[in-house]
Amino acid sequence: MTETPTKFEQDASNPVSAEESAAPDAASVRKFAIPSILGVLTFLTPFRVDGNWTILMGVLSDSSVKFIGPGMPWLVFVLLCLSALGTLYAVTIGRFERGGLASRLFDVAPIWVVLRVFGLVMGAMTMFELGPEIFWGVATGGTVLNGLAVNIVLIFFYAGLLMPFLTDYGLMEFIGTLLKRAFRKLFTLPGRSAIDALASWMSSSPVGVMITIQQYMSGHYTAREAAVIATNFSVVSVPFALLVAQTVGVGHRFPEYYLGVVVTGVILAMILPRIWPLNSFPDTPFESFHSMRESAEAASGSLVGEAISKAVDRAKLARPLREQFRYAGGNILDIWFGLVPAVIAVGGAGLILAEHTPVLDWIAMPLIPLLELFGLPEASAAAPALLSGFLDMFLPALIGSSIESEYTRFVVGVLSVTQLIYMSEIGVLMLKCEIPLQFRHLITLFLMRTALGIPIVIIYANLVFN
Repeated sequence: MTETPTKFEQDASNPVSAEESAAPDAASVRKFAIPSILGVLTFLTPFRVDGNWTILMGVLSDSSVKFIGPGMPWLVFVLLCLSALGTLYAVTIGRFERGGLASRLFDVAPIWVVLRVFGLVMGAMTMFELGPEIFWGVATGGTVLNGLAVNIVLIFFYAGLLMPFLTDYGLMEFIGTLLKRAFRKLFTLPGRSAIDALASWMSSSPVGVMITIQQYMSGHYTAREAAVIATNFSVVSVPFALLVAQTVGVGHRFPEYYLGVVVTGVILAMILPRIWPLNSFPDTPFESFHSMRESAEAASGSLVGEAISKAVDRAKLARPLREQFRYAGGNILDIWFGLVPAVIAVGGAGLILAEHTPVLDWIAMPLIPLLELFGLPEASAAAPALLSGFLDMFLPALIGSSIESEYTRFVVGVLSVTQLIYMSEIGVLMLKCEIPLQFRHLITLFLMRTALGIPIVIIYANLVFN
């Protein structure tokens, strides 16, 4: 998602004069308020449809899936073909202009070339049922192509188009100013990161990561803050959490279940930013941007007044709508051609590993004594389910659904949602973006979140079941 910052973006790092920010007029307030309200209605406002909670972006995505119908997997396959063929052309005979859109989309590092080609191969085997069934079966290739990839294509399309209403017109400045003291004290983070969490809770974790990337690249987060936010606050949506709870058979305990997710997530977010590896990232902004970090100093006047003033100042710097959509279109293509093949390649390989090999059972052996230490029933069945979460967040629910103990299924369900880092989607997005997270960081943080989360969730589960 790399793009040379435009002059407009660079101007966003310059402070607005005191005269401009002293007394916002009605037109300036409207420029902040109307797009921000649209952003809130799109990403952060839940409502019920057919008895299920969702948000407007979810409705748009689901409606598009129904409208396109059987054509969706074919759309994904076309994107895989364009991605792989364009990339192979770029690394062999292609001559794309440096800094142009084509170069950004197709001139990639060798590892991404491999993932794009393998993604196409996996997609072709699934579409046409070629080769051994372990590659294209419902539990492997069918899941990543017809499930994950289809959702990613549409979620990122609508998120890419509509996200500026959430991020570019002052809403994050408004919320961030109100919450800055609490978030700095509790999580060592700017208050605007609360929007990341809200967007994830109400939509999906990739949306939260996308917001974090965008804010880091525009100078609002330092490298350390972006890494902390991406790995601690990009939680799954409430609807997805409900799906996990239902899959592991604890849907009837959803209020207690989701409270456990919130409590565990907050505790981990207070601990992990203060220890290695997250505390080792530099507190420096992206590339040439001046830091636009929030001041931790108390405002001399009303906090609400300060929040409105900062929001209005940010809205004045927003790109024209046409430029917003042009820029968003490039980001959408970047994700379609980069993330979708990687999700199919990594997710498919992970599902094959989980479904058809004993590798997870072997890797999970060291975790069994820890689970037994805390008295978790069926620890030997829970351990591989928990570690499978690194491959895909939904795998623990699928594997753990066969565990007899409801108590253990409850623990597995809560932990699977609070692990956060999974390579079929979020992990790949984090590695691809400009935040300086490496694979070793992701696997370390996943293991730390799992190890630290186990006692928290088990203590909480004891309170729920006793």
